[in-house]
Amino acid sequence: MMILRLATLSLLILYPIAWFAPLLRAGLLPLFGLSEISVVTGLQSLWETDIVLALLVTFLAIFAPYLKVIGMALVQWHLLDKRTLPALHILGKLAMADIFLIALYITLSKGIGVGTIETAWGLYLFTGCILTGMGLGFLSGRINREESP
Repeated sequence: MMILRLATLSLLILYPIAWFAPLLRAGLLPLFGLSEISVVTGLQSLWETDIVLALLVTFLAIFAPYLKVIGMALVQWHLLDKRTLPALHILGKLAMADIFLIALYITLSKGIGVGTIETAWGLYLFTGCILTGMGLGFLSGRINREESP
């Protein structure tokens, strides 16, 4: 259980790193260099152009996964009732929707063929954080069910 708790707490550090890490590199032509795009720079751009989409992506990329991790840590340390696990599970699914959006944007951009898009290490870190959070949520739920009479 202690390893599970430490893994959950490590996500509280890894998520902010993933938000600022480059998700992808994009540009019109590779000769002119590619701009690195992170969750934070993407959100900054969205806030300038589409506030509704910016609110949605901010919730999916930042609030949903972080709230889930905080909730899981509180459940694991017995500071929050384990009956909240289904709600935390839903937050994890919402966080995964953000990865789907990013993958969709990359696929669409590559299909159009106008510019160049390359995935960067931050996309793998961000995806790994979300998948790890989902796995830890599953394990927490399983352990809590086994501890219950």
